[in-house]
Amino acid sequence: MASVSTKASKAKIHIIYYSTYGHVATLAKNILKGVEAAGAEGHLIQVPETLSKEVLGKMHAPDKDSTIPTISFVPGVANTVTVEDALVNCDGILFGFPTRFGGIPAQVKAVWDATGGLWMKGALVGKPIGVFFSTGSQGGGQETTALTSLTNYVHHGMLFVPIGYTSPLLGNIDEVHGGSAYGAGTIASSNGSRQPSELELKLAQHQGSYFTQVATALKVGRAAASSSSSL
Repeated sequence: MASVSTKASKAKIHIIYYSTYGHVATLAKNILKGVEAAGAEGHLIQVPETLSKEVLGKMHAPDKDSTIPTISFVPGVANTVTVEDALVNCDGILFGFPTRFGGIPAQVKAVWDATGGLWMKGALVGKPIGVFFSTGSQGGGQETTALTSLTNYVHHGMLFVPIGYTSPLLGNIDEVHGGSAYGAGTIASSNGSRQPSELELKLAQHQGSYFTQVATALKVGRAAASSSSSL
């Protein structure tokens, strides 16, 4: 798909993610590379943690990246953005999360549970969204984690943008890898020791570029339609 981005039509893409051990964060940063390569303005945003420091310590979870802003349910907190800023003030969203028994984690669910006001206003209707994910094994949710998240986007009237098989990397059977037609993914192993492979990182970059091209085309098309209707 050819890039359609110009200075006047430059899209703003928010890459929102929750990462416990860093696997999803790594994917997010590579998705950002793809977004920027396709000519868009990309921003990384973290989902807030709900677990206590004590629990995270027992899980041996590393500290979050303090340089990346986090969604806050309370306005005015330093280095944070509101739920509305994160979800509304952009042309498209790429949302990343690890699996929890084949579904999205509670931290991500908490963000969507806080969007009732946006739903009432129809603030997310027509906004494109894609997903990426991390699981412990090949059969640990590379499809179901994405699939079970769709109810949130459907109820908001958002436009889900899967990557399908737009990249030949998904058809690679020479190595074990994450990712599916729903989006980019990685396999962390049951103890989190496996890091995203080169193939998985390239697939993440592809998703960033592909999604950006779709989001930019929507932005350009809607602007043209609006101009025509005003004549």
